Amino acid sequence: MSIEDLGIMAIPAITVIVFLIAEAVKNWTPIEDKRIPSICGLSGAILGVIAHYIMADFPAHDIISAIAVGVVSGFAATGIHQAFFKQPNKEE
Repeated sequence: MSIEDLGIMAIPAITVIVFLIAEAVKNWTPIEDKRIPSICGLSGAILGVIAHYIMADFPAHDIISAIAVGVVSGFAATGIHQAFFKQPNKEE
């Protein structure tokens, strides 16, 4: 299976890649936590555009939809972080 054959599976792949980008930014730069969702959205948009051009079966068929898919995937990475890493550590 090549990257061109991923199709709809590109969406979770974008989410995972954006999650890793956000973790790297948080660990290697002195950036404020409130900036991370913006970085995730922008990273997702960029990855969505890249996926649109290199994957024949990418679910978005125009550039605006590719950006939207990427942004939503990027924000999903923020939600994953909140749900699994941040919230369980809070005391009720």
